[in-house]
Amino acid sequence: MKTLKKISDFVSRNMALLIVACTVVALIMPGAFKWVVPQITILLGVVMFGMGMTLRVDDFKEIFKRPRDVLIGLAAQFTIMPLLAFGLATAFDLPADLAAGVILVGTCPGGTASNVMTYLAKGDLALSVSMSMASTILAPIVTPLLTLVLAGAWVDVSFVDMMISIFQVVIAPILLGIIINSLFGEAVKRVVKLLPLISIVAVVLILGGVVSVNASRILETGALVILVVVLHNLCGYALGFCAARACGMNVAKTKAVTIEVGMQNSGLAVSLAIVHFSAAAAIPGAIFSVWHNISGSLAANIMAQKSNKDN
Repeated sequence: MKTLKKISDFVSRNMALLIVACTVVALIMPGAFKWVVPQITILLGVVMFGMGMTLRVDDFKEIFKRPRDVLIGLAAQFTIMPLLAFGLATAFDLPADLAAGVILVGTCPGGTASNVMTYLAKGDLALSVSMSMASTILAPIVTPLLTLVLAGAWVDVSFVDMMISIFQVVIAPILLGIIINSLFGEAVKRVVKLLPLISIVAVVLILGGVVSVNASRILETGALVILVVVLHNLCGYALGFCAARACGMNVAKTKAVTIEVGMQNSGLAVSLAIVHFSAAAAIPGAIFSVWHNISGSLAANIMAQKSNKDN
């Protein structure tokens, strides 16, 4: 167990490097990861189940203890990133499948990576976790609705089918994880430290699968998509920061909102793109997964230097 814990810690510290390495391998040897593609939905479910295993019913009470902060964060999350995605897709005249993929990234909820980065930034971790949970709860309704409104001009969007998919790959696994944690808390405590290893392996495999089936398309349009993804993420940070400060939030809360808005559950975007659109529509989500872990680490390091006492 100690050996696995050390491996888990090593993998967690070097997640960005592992993702980049996996992406390079998938581009050079696509066949090495193509077997993953049919399993992407299951792998995402594993990640969400792991997230649920770290939560308890009491954790959701935090949302109601600070409704104003959470509502501000949610409003920023579900307006800034979707509208940025739509604006960038339009401004760069992206092909329909890539435009849908960018918008899908923008309409997805926050993920667990933002919680880790908020912790490293010495931000308000409780607010970050509350925002992630609240946005995930709302995702089955908000994500398909925003995708339908914003991406409908490029592709056909089925609100009901997408809503069902989110319930299946996100809500159900998280609920199952919470139930198991509630019933077998002591046993879960012994294995919970290994969950990051399992989640990271799943994420790396998902990215490898997406890159493998889109290798030629990525090499052809990669520079443009990377530019759009980087702008989406960085502008999300900037506007999230502005929204938090405009609402009078202190430094710790501002760090949480900034990171939470800029970082998305891009794994969900990848899964939904493959199921409802095309493999190519998953490219923006895959690139976002690589980039936001790099930018998030850098942003967290910079923010950590800012004292929470300085308002």
